[in-house]
Amino acid sequence: MSELITAELVDLDLSAETKNDAARSLAERMVAAGRVTDLDGFLADVAAREAQMPTGLDGGIGIPHCRSEHVAAPTLAFGRSGRGIDFGAADGPADLIFLIAAPAGADDAHLTILSGLARRLTDPEFTAALRAERDSAGAAALIRGERDPASVVSDAAPSAASGVPSSDVSDTAPDEPFRIVAVTSCPTGIAHTYMAAEALESAARSEGVEISVETQGSAGFDRLDPAVIASADAVIWAHDVEVREKARFAGKPVVDVGVKAGISRPGELIAEARGKAERGEITALAEGPTPDGSGGGAAGGDRTHVGVRLRTYLMSGVSYMVPFVAAGGLLIALSFAIGGYEIAGAKSVADHFVWGEADSWAALLNQIGSAAFGFLVPVLAGYIAYGMADRPALVPGFVGGAIALTIDAGFLGGLVAGLLAGAVVMAIQRVKVHPTLRGIMPVLVIPLLASIAVGFLMFIVVGKPIASLQNALTDWLNGLSGSNAVILGVVLGLMMCFDMGGPLNKVAYAFAVGGLADPTSGSLKVMAAVMAAGMVPPLALALATTVRGRLFTHTERENGRAAWVLGASFITEGAIPFAAADPLRVIPSVMAGGAVTGALSMAFGCTLRAPHGGIFVVPLIGEPFLYLLAIAVGTAVSAALVVVLKGTRRTSPEAATAPGKPKASVAA
Repeated sequence: MSELITAELVDLDLSAETKNDAARSLAERMVAAGRVTDLDGFLADVAAREAQMPTGLDGGIGIPHCRSEHVAAPTLAFGRSGRGIDFGAADGPADLIFLIAAPAGADDAHLTILSGLARRLTDPEFTAALRAERDSAGAAALIRGERDPASVVSDAAPSAASGVPSSDVSDTAPDEPFRIVAVTSCPTGIAHTYMAAEALESAARSEGVEISVETQGSAGFDRLDPAVIASADAVIWAHDVEVREKARFAGKPVVDVGVKAGISRPGELIAEARGKAERGEITALAEGPTPDGSGGGAAGGDRTHVGVRLRTYLMSGVSYMVPFVAAGGLLIALSFAIGGYEIAGAKSVADHFVWGEADSWAALLNQIGSAAFGFLVPVLAGYIAYGMADRPALVPGFVGGAIALTIDAGFLGGLVAGLLAGAVVMAIQRVKVHPTLRGIMPVLVIPLLASIAVGFLMFIVVGKPIASLQNALTDWLNGLSGSNAVILGVVLGLMMCFDMGGPLNKVAYAFAVGGLADPTSGSLKVMAAVMAAGMVPPLALALATTVRGRLFTHTERENGRAAWVLGASFITEGAIPFAAADPLRVIPSVMAGGAVTGALSMAFGCTLRAPHGGIFVVPLIGEPFLYLLAIAVGTAVSAALVVVLKGTRRTSPEAATAPGKPKASVAA
């Protein structure tokens, strides 16, 4: 690991008081070492990752980390704090801080090395050695694995080590040990993924349990041997992103938790897995067919509420659809900026392209963007079906989405086609088939039969009514004016700001981007209102921390600086740290501002053809000055409400983050 950390990247007397100060101090060392090219840009990426989920771990460890285009090479910086720094861990502040910087395109080898470090952080002997080390070069060598931790704290290591002595394990281990397979994953896939794996493996050794862990991290993943899965008594999923290829675990008891639970309470998870196996609880397994495609139980298990499952399916489709919308929408918007709106009627660039003409380049961008948009509805339908019934459902889902375009059923048709495809495939999977047919079920029989069924339903049964509904919705949006448009703007603004990146926010955003597939004046107004309202929460909190900083903690003031950039970039999640710390004051305030902005944007008739970009696509917005005015008014309203509501409380702002009321517990 010599290329990842050196003595210059170690600070054994880190004087920072907040996590943002700590990240900046360690990042400055990375800049000095030539590992980070843009300090502020990198810190904004770190803050955005921190907003997703606190990176503090039990045991006094903080691991801020991110992927960033501003990182020149995979890098690790280490700081040791005397007073401790709050990273959101339940057991208190962290004194060992690791800042992990991965390039946007980091190679698997480097990420594998970083994952090795993440595993070592669960070793008490290793962390004790880091606390005892007095030399920066020695600490770097420890982290690189070039020094034995026992040489630093040889007396403390045996007593610090956790677990049951090996003799006890062998004495109490049964003849046939309990077997568990586990999957761990986190949003970034750099640290928590591997720390959870190590914690589970360590706890299993202590309990005399056999465990095999599949880490689905940024370095890819090596699938568990099917024979190992087949012989397992139970399954543990410790994950914050969707487990890949869930169907492999069909028929097993499953413990399904977040990745931090795998790190903080692995023993409890193993005990829960034992209990489920003893009770024979195999119905809780997630959706999808068995590996041969022949069936595998209800999606999400009987214990999962149907509304939750439906939302998960829809969000699966939306998450795969949004990149197509973003790429296609921005390309089309740029083409209009260069060649005007009439460029949409240009001849194919395959037949006519002049290198020196701006209109030819505008037409090229428009036609590439239009090609990307052509996949929008099929991708939405295909991955809704995929979320319901795994890979065998992809073909009928895409086919149904394509038919929805053919019959002009649009976005709504894609939603229905995806749900139909998933339901049909799940029904086919329940049919018992002869073992000789199982091998061809997922690649031939299921796609064939499901495509016929979905095609029939879309063409003959439900397609035309959906197309009529889609046309009625389009006409309604085009006819919106006056109070009706304002009311819709209010509703969309409230949805965008209620959970700031959560399900309601995503529903409003999906409604807006769905209209871009076949843009009309009404759908372009909706897109503008949604983006404007989504920018308000982080901008409002940034403004509030600037004008009344004494009402906020030092950490919140630091978050406020990053929120300016996040809000301007239409990253609503930049307000989450504030909402998590004080939800009863912050959430109603930002909802009020978002409603005002959405209403004003609709009233002003602002339009937007790009699905993202914040202030950076303002030149592509219809009525740009009025659009900025709507955002400014909403931001001012929210900031004023936050200041007023926080000013009425009697406790100091520092009390809001005192022990017993950690931000992470609210956010979780």
